[in-house]
Amino acid sequence: MHGSERRPTGWLSWLGTTDHKKIGIMYLVSTFVFFLIGGVQALVMRLQLAQADNTLVDPQTYNGLVSMHGTTMIFLFVVPVFAGFANYLVPLMLGARDMAFPRLNALSFWLLLFGGIAFYVSVFFQPPTAGWTSYTPLSDDAYLPEGGIDAWIILIHLTGLSSIVGAVNFIATIHNMRAPGMGWGRMPLFVWTILGYSYLIVLALPAIAAAVTMLLTDRHFGTAFFDPTAGGDPMLWQHLFWFFGHPEVYIMILPAFGIISEIFPVFARKPIFGYKAIAASTVAIAFYGMLVWAHHMFTTPQPTVVLAIFAISSFVVAVPTGVKIFNWLATLWRGTIVFKTPLYFAAGLISMFVIGGISGVILAVFPVDWQLHDTYFVVAHIHYVLFGGSVFGIFAGIYYWFPKITGRMLSEGLGKLSFWTMLVGFNLTFLIQHSMGLSGMPRRIYRYPETGGWEGWNLISTIGSFLLGIGVMITVYNIVVSLRKGQRAGNDPWKANTLEWFTQSPPPVNNFDVVPRVRSVEPMRDIRNEVQKTGKPAGSVAQPVA
Repeated sequence: MHGSERRPTGWLSWLGTTDHKKIGIMYLVSTFVFFLIGGVQALVMRLQLAQADNTLVDPQTYNGLVSMHGTTMIFLFVVPVFAGFANYLVPLMLGARDMAFPRLNALSFWLLLFGGIAFYVSVFFQPPTAGWTSYTPLSDDAYLPEGGIDAWIILIHLTGLSSIVGAVNFIATIHNMRAPGMGWGRMPLFVWTILGYSYLIVLALPAIAAAVTMLLTDRHFGTAFFDPTAGGDPMLWQHLFWFFGHPEVYIMILPAFGIISEIFPVFARKPIFGYKAIAASTVAIAFYGMLVWAHHMFTTPQPTVVLAIFAISSFVVAVPTGVKIFNWLATLWRGTIVFKTPLYFAAGLISMFVIGGISGVILAVFPVDWQLHDTYFVVAHIHYVLFGGSVFGIFAGIYYWFPKITGRMLSEGLGKLSFWTMLVGFNLTFLIQHSMGLSGMPRRIYRYPETGGWEGWNLISTIGSFLLGIGVMITVYNIVVSLRKGQRAGNDPWKANTLEWFTQSPPPVNNFDVVPRVRSVEPMRDIRNEVQKTGKPAGSVAQPVA
């Protein structure tokens, strides 16, 4: 009779929700908590390495920190945080009321959360110590009989299932629920990147699901997929892992590219340069990303011709990325630049990702890789790509869409302070690690001798890591304060281009009462121009939702 009165309220209303906006917020909050936990783990590792022959933590604990930090940042933060942005924003950007499968959407979040909890329960018995890649035979039962690897396997299965379920939902939503007039050539670039992200997830994740299932049966049921003494092959693990692991790199960076592709035209006050080229390069990156997995395996016994093929493929995948970078710079060129925090983080992404991309091309030259493999040069490279790229993009997205999600603005002063502190701290931490790698410092060592000449560099890197942590916490403080006291945002504080800014801030449960007719890549600019020209209210240029 009064069904709405029986619905749970308060925090209980979040537990059973199928509203894509609430699910998106739960994704963002949960993944950010995991990000902070992973950051603390990194700081403990940096403290251990700040001095030669340090004894702050024992080798077993250090290996556990390495394994949990890498696993947390990749499987519990960078990949699912983009699912959080996409959950909240894709239906709003498309002019839809919800995702195609709302209950499946809720399932994807709870699978992620339970996977993270199952993984972190392992700290009470024995955390995994085989690294985030869990290479065999190190991860076999004979070497690590404790349950940490089993907890890692459960995490991979649950988060992988979460990602696949979510990806299928995004694909169905993007293909079938676009607003009237929104053809493929008028779809927001962020939505294009989420489509590429989703197809990569569906194609790549079954490989690691198969790998960890084989590892589980090797450990507990007497099979020998990876045991060479019984006819197995440890190289099989590497092929399966990296067939997933290299597309995973693009799964973790494409949505960040999409975020800044939305930010640059808004704060340059001009249309994106080369919309079709950026959309096509997204598809090209996703395609080529599936073909270069063995460049992580240049030091394994493979024929030189195979190494050469994967080296060339690695060079080719840099081309569509370069197309994007030049298009972003052309968008800013001669624009009326509005210097707001989202633009700072977006520009930071370009500069840091270019450094990571260049070091990646260096590592793709396989004779060079033979020298630098498993050194701190590789640690520096992956952090320039994933922190300098993905995380700076994530922070750009937080500052850009926070007003839409909460109805309040973040502090510009604190935002810019956070950016500069993070940028300086990040480069202080990781730029010097290229030199450490070139001088031969291996990664994943928990201590080193004074005679190595690495102590000064490691101390600088540790100081930088704490500065980086302070920069992150400034944003956390900014969010907490702004939620309560932030300036009211209004519906469209940035004078943006895409449909999510047409509705209220925060949006109502049904998202839209009316949906604008999409006539170009920038529907909100069209609406503002028409309102200015005719004097009619914005709602009159829209049509009722079917």
